[in-house]
Amino acid sequence: MRIFVTPESLAIGDLEITGDEHHYLGRVRRARIGDAVEIVDGNGRRAAATISAITDERTILQVAAPEAIRANPPHIRALVPLIKGDRMDACIEKLVEVGIDSIVVWPATRSVVRLDDARREGRLAKYRAAVQAAARQSGRARVPEVDHANDLAAAIAGLPPGDRVVLDPAVDTPLVVGDSPDVTIVSGPEGGLTSSELERLAQAGFVAVGLGPRVLRAETAPTIAVALIRHASRS
Repeated sequence: MRIFVTPESLAIGDLEITGDEHHYLGRVRRARIGDAVEIVDGNGRRAAATISAITDERTILQVAAPEAIRANPPHIRALVPLIKGDRMDACIEKLVEVGIDSIVVWPATRSVVRLDDARREGRLAKYRAAVQAAARQSGRARVPEVDHANDLAAAIAGLPPGDRVVLDPAVDTPLVVGDSPDVTIVSGPEGGLTSSELERLAQAGFVAVGLGPRVLRAETAPTIAVALIRHASRS
């Protein structure tokens, strides 16, 4: 069993767990006194713990010394345009499962969805909750970051050095990345990226690559790209 705690609470000794994580232990996993629990702070540290007490309101853990979790290079960043409906949630969930490190959502020209200021924070909170749930389910101790950019220029501003690729079904160049510790992937919305967006990305050093002969859905393409990069990095 794995639960997430705040970085400042991850320390040796007794730790009181309430709220959603207590509910997960007691109601979802039916945990009992003496059960082992792995606690992680989502920022690269974890610790072994044992349940010493559990009530309707709280769980008490006896926590051992925290340890750092080794990072799994490269750092992979996906710039994903807003996708309509539940498909955006599915995209984020699958990206976490295959090994994304950070996600930036942005409104592409052909994106149907738009987030105004009033809705943005609520939607980002929903995405971040989905990321944490997917990290737990897939056995990840690091929780990927989720941010929003107002446009493509903001999404690619300040990127660190590394490999930069844009997924374009119109090209045949295969996805191949080198030994860079940082990879950024840009994918398109349901209607694809516009010629001006592709041109801007090319000017920023992005190389257009394809993922085969078929046109993939907006939520499928970035997931496959991340999976391919993670697989290649293990060989």
